Amino acid sequence: MPYRALVTGAGRDGGIGQAIVKRLEADGMEVLTLDKLPGCTWQVDLATDELPDFGPVDVYVANAAITTLFGAAHTFSLEKWRLDLDINLTGTFRVLQKCLTGMRERRYGRIVVISSTSGTRGMPAQVSYATSKAGLIGMTKTVAAENVGAGVTANCVLPGMTASSGILGMPESIKDAWLDSLPSGFVDPADIANAVAFFASPESGMVTGQLLTVDGGDGLNTRSVTSSVSRRRQA
Repeated sequence: MPYRALVTGAGRDGGIGQAIVKRLEADGMEVLTLDKLPGCTWQVDLATDELPDFGPVDVYVANAAITTLFGAAHTFSLEKWRLDLDINLTGTFRVLQKCLTGMRERRYGRIVVISSTSGTRGMPAQVSYATSKAGLIGMTKTVAAENVGAGVTANCVLPGMTASSGILGMPESIKDAWLDSLPSGFVDPADIANAVAFFASPESGMVTGQLLTVDGGDGLNTRSVTSSVSRRRQA
């Protein structure tokens, strides 16, 4: 029998979720999907709806999140703050909790949570998003620690600026500004899916409580005098 995976946030064309689904299917898994958008196995709002009966889940990939609430911390509304945390953090936990009981009973499970580099670095103008992604890291490490020796692992993938449909739909001036600051350009969603596939595989059973950043080196100190001079000459 193939391993059975559940991927949330898989309804958006060109998104990370769909890339993950394709990769896990290519690895021979049976993949179920969940999103607020239509076209998935289940259409569910993680913040408000009752969760369906997923049946046995061997691999849970927590990808569902919103990224569209902006504002400085000192003026940010509690309404927007709660919405980000209700979906990104609490919604992820609700599904995890529903999958985890069966994983523990069967003594096998792979939990892969899509956090973000903003969860470790912060993100100006997105205080609730960064907070929710930081919370996912704490949640994942706690679940990993609680299930050591139970056959269940929990790990995080931290994407950098990724060429998903949301980013690609931004005005050209904004995309150009981002690209000017990224040493390797935008991350491809398939690169995120590759990282997920490792954590989701049966062979990764000795890896738990870990963070894997996929950002093309953006978090490294890659700036230098010579690179600055080169950019000025090109301009």
